[in-house]
Amino acid sequence: MPKYVMVIDQARCIGCMACIVACKNENDVPPELFRTRVIENVSGKYPKLRMELRSELCNHCDHPPCVYNCPTGASYKNKENGMVLLKKNRCVGCKACIAACPYDARYIHPEHGYADKCTFCSHLVEKGLEPACVMTCIGRSRIFGDIEDPESEVSILLRENHSEVLKIAAGTEPRVYYINRIL
Repeated sequence: MPKYVMVIDQARCIGCMACIVACKNENDVPPELFRTRVIENVSGKYPKLRMELRSELCNHCDHPPCVYNCPTGASYKNKENGMVLLKKNRCVGCKACIAACPYDARYIHPEHGYADKCTFCSHLVEKGLEPACVMTCIGRSRIFGDIEDPESEVSILLRENHSEVLKIAAGTEPRVYYINRIL
């Protein structure tokens, strides 16, 4: 069975925000909300300034607190590929998953009342395609694939580069990896 992950090469991100636009279009995300975002961090002092562009999204954790804290079972981990998904019809909008997520990756959909989030575009992946944000990434900063396949691009990148995850102390074992950090 595949174990899908995303590798984000921070040195390749140009901050174009095409990933955000593609995600909003593909998943009907309201204008004021985000399933993915690009955070800009500036460090140093003039003239030695450095800027980091860091894409953030649901980390599809191996130990997802949003799933463990969902009282209705609406949030669940797909047993076939490890993606953290949502049964929208079971969600009561209680916000337990939002409070539990250390990555601030969920929001209540204002029109429908359920807790929405990135799904790695599971509807596209099921058809053999990549997530919309990956397909549109101009700099090829976002790479998606099966980490269980040693010949996949994500496996090779993670073998050949130092990688980091966000909030390692949370113990969630996230599936979004960052390589070539600038800061």
